Amino acid sequence: MFPEQRPRRLRTTPAMRRMVSETTLRPRQLILPMFVGEGLDAPRPIASMPGVVQHTRDTLRKAAVEAVHAGVGGIMLFGVPEKRDAQGSGAVDENGILNVALRDLRGELGDSTVLMADTCLDEFTDHGHCGVLDADGVVDNDATLRVYADMAVAQAEAGAHVLGPSGMMDGQVGVIRRALDEVGHSETAILAYSVKYASAFYGPFREAVDSQLKGDRKTYQQDLGNAREALRELELDLAEGADMVMVKPALSYLDIIKAAAEFSPVPVAAYNISGEYAMVEAAAANGWIERERTVLEVLTSIRRAGADLILTYWAAEAAAWLD
Repeated sequence: MFPEQRPRRLRTTPAMRRMVSETTLRPRQLILPMFVGEGLDAPRPIASMPGVVQHTRDTLRKAAVEAVHAGVGGIMLFGVPEKRDAQGSGAVDENGILNVALRDLRGELGDSTVLMADTCLDEFTDHGHCGVLDADGVVDNDATLRVYADMAVAQAEAGAHVLGPSGMMDGQVGVIRRALDEVGHSETAILAYSVKYASAFYGPFREAVDSQLKGDRKTYQQDLGNAREALRELELDLAEGADMVMVKPALSYLDIIKAAAEFSPVPVAAYNISGEYAMVEAAAANGWIERERTVLEVLTSIRRAGADLILTYWAAEAAAWLD
């Protein structure tokens, strides 16, 4: 009798579907990006990212504890300073907002979670680029590396378990690894933003960090049509000592996540970025989609593509749904 093959037999009940599910999504695989603003006396909502705020130091501690209790695997911290300059000096200042907040969280949470720091200058520069500029206004790769080395040491001293160099400077992983090892932070890990595309989906993030950027970052972030170049970047970062690698953004680059997972001998992360978050939230607010189902479908698709870890603004909420 036709049909002889009946795949529907393995979909008959929730228990059957659960038993044969190929892709798992667990709270420990979710990393929560968080923002802390200098000089705030109350959390500052981010209009383009409903539900996400720039925290005060106090509300950051409280929200981080809640996220850890929900089961998230880690926290990625971004600092938003009151003052900026061309060199991004607040990034290396031990009393700068990001380093102070790292100490706050390490003191509050200890080793109960994985505390990650964004190791990049864009939040701290008055021109909004991820590095320092030369006399012609072009990002100076090698001068930027020297600042990254100092920034990395400051973040490790402040308590970060993992550093996330996201500036896409050539050689950034190797420079940071040597700088950490020279001062005794050989156990501090590096999550390299190895494949970071010059995406249109970063818009809400720029509001979140009050970015001063004019123009674009196409001279250092990757062209959206290139895939082989992504594997080259991965290979270079791995050779320089990356402990984990990342693809960013996630949803428009699921093929790159898959290629990275097949290529990489270390864990692969993907960043479910601000614009992806904002689209889902806007559609859900209008009643066009079911929010929880959509969020879990998005996150599962990123896991199915091959990501071991997902940075997502839904991390704490999704962890509660999954628990």
